[in-house]
Amino acid sequence: MARWRVVISEFMDEEALTRFGAEVSVFYDPTLVEDRPSLLAAVAEVDALIVRNRTRVDAEVLEAAPRLRVIGRLGVGLDNIDLNACAVRGVTVRPATGANTLSVAEYVIAAMLMLVRGCFDARAQMEAGDWPRTSLIGGEIAGRRLGLLGYGEIARAVAERARALGMEIAAHDPYLPADHPAWNGVARCDFGNLLVSADVLSLHVPMTPETRGLIGQTELARMKPGAVLINTARGGVIDEEALAAALRRGDLAGAALDVFAQEPLTAEAAQKFAGLKNIFLTPHVAGVTTEGNGRVSRLTVENVIGELKRLE
Repeated sequence: MARWRVVISEFMDEEALTRFGAEVSVFYDPTLVEDRPSLLAAVAEVDALIVRNRTRVDAEVLEAAPRLRVIGRLGVGLDNIDLNACAVRGVTVRPATGANTLSVAEYVIAAMLMLVRGCFDARAQMEAGDWPRTSLIGGEIAGRRLGLLGYGEIARAVAERARALGMEIAAHDPYLPADHPAWNGVARCDFGNLLVSADVLSLHVPMTPETRGLIGQTELARMKPGAVLINTARGGVIDEEALAAALRRGDLAGAALDVFAQEPLTAEAAQKFAGLKNIFLTPHVAGVTTEGNGRVSRLTVENVIGELKRLE
């Protein structure tokens, strides 16, 4: 007979579910994220809830789940979870720290290569019989400065790979002590110097009151002409209207956004980017590869089981 009940409201690697074993009753329904009433009903008897970034775990959910003891997060960002309310209720929150680092790092490297080289959107012209060779002479990332806003685990993985490609690395992270060994070989900058010196600026900060709207019109204007901006962190960090305007003016060479202030990004919200040829838009998938999803799912199952046993 099952000792604990777990509800999972968003997609995960289903093979990992077998790791729960017979002592856990699992209700896996990734459509719950779209159906709030069904979610509230489903959590009435749960000991654990597993979510990604779209399930809003707030006071309403906590009130509907009086037995809830642990929340497993399929990822690392926690801005969709009311941590204060969880602390008051004694609910433990366990993110899958480190499991999708490689996936995000590879996304950032791929995005900067494509944006700087600038020749990977020529299919329509080629199929039409054009030969736009001279207009697609892009650049190399070797020798350019990669600026990392936030220098945690994912940013360091990006730095390691970018350094191997010949880039100079700079970073700003006021929370990482100056004597931390991670700064070895990295230019430690203040925020302003990072903006004005980076050829590629990649964002790696959580969503907090301090980071909301951190990259706005003023900050974009300070960036180097022809710089590239990549955001795999949180959408609200960037003023999307200001970014679209900067791209239309040609102030920046390009941008890649995997996260947005409004998710899912609706057709209406996406209109600000309409017609832009120098931006890549992806649906919050930087950290979701086949391999990464497997690692995240397995670690989340382990975290939840371990916490339930610890709290028993």
